Amino acid sequence: MTVNWIDLDGLVNLRDVGDIPTTDGGSIARGRLLRSDNLQRLPEQTVQALLDLGLTDVIDLRTDLEVAQEGPGPLTKEPGVSIHHHSLFKPSLTEEQTESKLTTQINSLSPEEVAAQALPWTEVVRPTIEVEDDSASFYLSYLADRPDSVLAALRVIATADGAALVHCAAGKDRTGTIVALALLLVGAEPQAVIDDFAASSIRIEQIINKLSGTETYRDNVLSRPLSEHETRPETMIAFLDYIEREYGSVPELLAKIGWTDEDTAALRAKLLVSAES
Repeated sequence: MTVNWIDLDGLVNLRDVGDIPTTDGGSIARGRLLRSDNLQRLPEQTVQALLDLGLTDVIDLRTDLEVAQEGPGPLTKEPGVSIHHHSLFKPSLTEEQTESKLTTQINSLSPEEVAAQALPWTEVVRPTIEVEDDSASFYLSYLADRPDSVLAALRVIATADGAALVHCAAGKDRTGTIVALALLLVGAEPQAVIDDFAASSIRIEQIINKLSGTETYRDNVLSRPLSEHETRPETMIAFLDYIEREYGSVPELLAKIGWTDEDTAALRAKLLVSAES
């Protein structure tokens, strides 16, 4: 599969999922859905390049503590870009802990406690649904723990005025899950979805080098060998096999948590190449 990489300073895992084939012989349109690693610390020319690509909506899948630790990215200052924060993990803060208290709490924790809360994929937390593949277990748990965020993220993609960009920290696990669901909802070829998910491994060294440059992620990413960070095709296969076995298909599963036929129609209109194109 040809990967539509977009090489911009400050980003190492940015790509357009356009051209992915669908089961009916069509394809995903270019310039509609982008996926990326963390959007922090972007130079001015990269911000402008993203705007030139037609970016209007950013779906940020990071936790509140990740966002607080990393600080606001430059795209938050762009009036033409809407930032939609939809964490896929259970909230680590109570509803009473407001945003203004977030920094105070972080400063009162030890580095180990911050890592445990800001990075809920560490060994401190176990997934709600467990299958043989550990990463797939976490992906399935996103659906069980945060169906609200899953649906909201997919609806932003469907209704974005321009290009929608989905990101987390590395742009491979949480991002890979939401993008895979969006693609499958509009009829993308399952093997092409698996290949897109696995493509992050091509740039895994650059991804880890970038994350290890920040206090938020350094200890976690450097504590494991590079191979453990890779996005293996087997992981997405295990994720999809479980959904098919337990629910029949991705659309059937999402229908059980509130996704509608109208949502699918909007997503198809957004992502698919039209007959007039």
